[in-house]
Amino acid sequence: MLKKQVSSAIIIVLCLFLFPTIISANTNEQLELYSEAAILIDAQSGQVLYEKNSQEKLPPASITKIATAIYAIENGNLDDIVTVSENARNAEGTKVYLEAGEQVPLLKLVQGLLINSGNDAGVAIAEHLSGSVDEFVVDFNRYLEEVIGVENTHFTNPHGLYDPDHVTTAEDMAKITQYAMKNETFREIFSTKELPWDGETWDTTLINHHVMVRDGSYEGVTGGKNGFVTEAGFTLVTTANQENISLIAVTMKTMYDNQVYEDTTKLFNYGFQHYETDTIDMNSQFVDSEDNQYKTVENIYYTKKIGEIVEEDVTTSGKLVIKGEDGRKLVEKKLELVTNKEKEKQQIKNETIYQTDDNREQHLRIIIPISLIISFLIAAFFFKQTRKI
Repeated sequence: MLKKQVSSAIIIVLCLFLFPTIISANTNEQLELYSEAAILIDAQSGQVLYEKNSQEKLPPASITKIATAIYAIENGNLDDIVTVSENARNAEGTKVYLEAGEQVPLLKLVQGLLINSGNDAGVAIAEHLSGSVDEFVVDFNRYLEEVIGVENTHFTNPHGLYDPDHVTTAEDMAKITQYAMKNETFREIFSTKELPWDGETWDTTLINHHVMVRDGSYEGVTGGKNGFVTEAGFTLVTTANQENISLIAVTMKTMYDNQVYEDTTKLFNYGFQHYETDTIDMNSQFVDSEDNQYKTVENIYYTKKIGEIVEEDVTTSGKLVIKGEDGRKLVEKKLELVTNKEKEKQQIKNETIYQTDDNREQHLRIIIPISLIISFLIAAFFFKQTRKI
């Protein structure tokens, strides 16, 4: 009987130790992906939730157009009328069939670029913004590096047709997309399923080439861009929102079209099943170990495992550090100093010294005259006694 009780106790203890480990391990599972490189990030916090070879430089094909679109939106006037050149008209690959001399609003070209993957629209945009494709490439790469902050990307054209020097990484494409999704105009075009197109020689309805955007086959998809050239294989960028989290998935270099969608589905399932995003509102107050008071100057987003309890700590240098249950750093943000206790103490000390000096001065003002009077009276008394003698 005793042996059975001991055995039961051992089993219970083992279960208590093992089950938390199993639950934790679920968030570190290895996904079987066809893509040579892939990444999943939280769209608000930018935290990487899953990656595979995400810093490997690869040809991106038409997902390049995400970068071209946000560059055009931010650096051009979308109401401008663009005159299409012969060079743009003759662009290779997928087109919206622009004609040389045709005049098209810049906004319409960006729509044709993203929704129908028009290479001719990309060339027309580049020539309008910078005068030539070559000059555009210089301006474009500077923008990607200095404004968005990519480190492993170099583009040689606005559309993604293969060039050995036209490369990026899954990580950089996720960063570019995260940046672009902050722009309302970009988000609207990126999510468009179909659009009537009234061109000079081509009247049609543009249908978004991204299957998940087009048919709503995955719940919460908010936008996307696909790509293909032989050297790059199939590439895909997709954004999606569900409940308490927004995700960006990038998959690069698969052999078959369906594989990038399968990989994207696996990444989204993984992210939505395991993670959630929390927010610390702007002007939230924090205190460090020395009682200095700080506040947030913007909303701070961080992504954690669903139900995870996090630890918040403010360093004496004024940084808010949020860590997960396993000690991993989720976010680190600089806070604004509101109250400096050390300065307050010094100020109080200085005021005390000043008050002490002031009191001493007031005492002296009283004591000195009184002392003089007393001295005078004493002197007069002794003088009077001397005369009596």
